[in-house]
Order: sequence, then structure tokens, then C-alpha cells
Amino acid sequence: MADTFRAIVANKTDDGYVSKIEQIGLDQLSEGDVVVDVAYSTLNYKDGLAVTGKGKICESFPMVCGIDFSGTVASSDSADFKPGDQVVLNGYGLSQNHSGGYAEKARVRSGMLVKLPDGVDLKSAMAVGTAGYTAMLCVLALEKHGVGPKDGEVLVTGAAGGVGSVAVSVLAKLGYTVVASTGRESTHDYLKSLGAAECIDRNTLSEQGKPFQKPRWAGVVDTVGSHTLANALAQTKYGGCVAACGLAGGPDLSTTVLPFILRGVTLAGIDSVEAPMAARTEAWARLAVDLPMDKLNAMTETVPLEKVLELAPEILKGQVRGRVIVDVNA
Repeated sequence: MADTFRAIVANKTDDGYVSKIEQIGLDQLSEGDVVVDVAYSTLNYKDGLAVTGKGKICESFPMVCGIDFSGTVASSDSADFKPGDQVVLNGYGLSQNHSGGYAEKARVRSGMLVKLPDGVDLKSAMAVGTAGYTAMLCVLALEKHGVGPKDGEVLVTGAAGGVGSVAVSVLAKLGYTVVASTGRESTHDYLKSLGAAECIDRNTLSEQGKPFQKPRWAGVVDTVGSHTLANALAQTKYGGCVAACGLAGGPDLSTTVLPFILRGVTLAGIDSVEAPMAARTEAWARLAVDLPMDKLNAMTETVPLEKVLELAPEILKGQVRGRVIVDVNA
């Protein structure tokens, strides 16, 4: 085992917030009973906030960034894992209060890890990543609230992003009629290739609207928040469900109780960070079956570790399409 390895480390100095690639050792990682040789991580909106310092993600410094990873167990003091096991980790405070996945090695608690299901390799696991796993949690929420393919159109906001792209693909494969909301007309062909039946301009949802509007959506996967979420709620049909998982448009929500008490709409909050292990396992098992791998490949690019420093500010501006896999060893 090498004495040192590369990692993207965020720190606060006299000159301000700095993230850069450093050589570190295991003793600089958070405590844990399993050491993993990391193969891949990803770039998510939250990673952009952590790497740039634009959001208060890291709770202590120095902090290894990266909110997820896939890799192979190198050593384990846990009976649940043995060297050679292929694993994935999403959330659980990585990059916040626990050293993250933008490193060639990780040390974590065994209770944070999920063994990869059959049919999902290390690279595919991070093509899915936290974004895809979150998207599947949203789909599961719609299903559990009784929203089926025959109930009508399902809206996906921020559809060209990581969560949105996976949600469009999965919902389309399951037979839903998917309407994709995006601010980039250049992504319409891409979204339709993933299975979207229609693309709409995000500006139709992004301004403050009436709290109770003409019903259209049987269900919604919302990654944006703010006025977009409020309008989506106002346009959801009787008994529909809105799965909210993001705040790219802002954390505020100005609405009324009318959609809830007059149409029986459910607002389902989706948390990927502290989701219980049963939900994680179910989501990954479903992804192995319901996410078309050819569509996954079409929405994915692979970059070396150093490229993260360049892409982090871009993802915050909505300039990154689909999924970005980070090869931490490249």
C-alpha cells in the first residue's frame, strides 16, 4: 500500500478558500473500519459547491472533497466486507464531515457501504452516482404514492442535469410520458434520445405564478426548488406526487396549502445523504434493472481528477450536461 496518494483537498487559508490536488496519507482521512481503493467518483452540484466554496458544504478543514465513490475493498475490520469486494458509497456526510471520494483511497465505516449489485461495475456505478441514485429515490417515491404510467404526464425539471437525465431515462423505460424542463434548447435532442416525449422551456416554470393552476402533471421530479417547485405543485393533478430533491434555483418555496387540501397533492422530500440502508439497497437494485445502460453511456463523460477543479464552477452555472465520471487514478 503506497504511503501517500492523491486527493482533492479543500482548505481555508489566509488567502481564502482553496481546493487543490495534494499528496496525503491514510492518517489524514476520517476514521473507519474499511479501507477502499477508489476507482471512480463523480461530479455533482453539491461537489461544485464544496470544491469552489460557494456553499458551506465542508464543516471542517482540511477536507477531502467528493460526495461519492466506487471502489474495491483493500482491507477491512468488518465481518460484512472482505478485500476484493466491490462497493459504492453515496452521501453519509462525505465531503462534509467525513473525508470524501476525490482521492485514490478512502477510509469509511462499514455501515456506509453498499455492495454493488450484479450487472453494475465500478465505472457504471459512478455513471449512476449520487445523481442517479437520487433520481431512483424520486421514482420510487412516485411509485409508492401510486403514480403510474397510465396516470398522465410526468414532469422532470432541470432535466439535462445529472439527476434529471437519469430520471428521464428511467421513467421513460418504465412507460411514463416524460416532459423535460430545461433552459438549454441545445439539449432537446439529447433529452428526447433519453426518452422525453416533450421538452419545455424552464422559463414557463421559473417565475412566480398563481398558487393554484390548471392541472397537468400526474407526478413531478423536481431538482430546482423555488418558483419552479411552487408552479409544479400548483399544476399537479388530483392525488399526484411531487418528489423534490434539489435547490439549483434556490431553497425558498413560496406557495399555499391549496394544492394539498384541494387536490390531495403529496410533496415528497428526497434525501440521499442520510437515506436508510434499506432504501439505498432498493434503489441500487432497481437501477441495475430499470436504467438503460446504453442511455447511461450516452449521457456520460469521463475526466481525470484534476479536471474537477475546472468543471466545479461550470456545474454551478448549469453548463455541465448529463453525468461526469471522475477517474481518480488518471
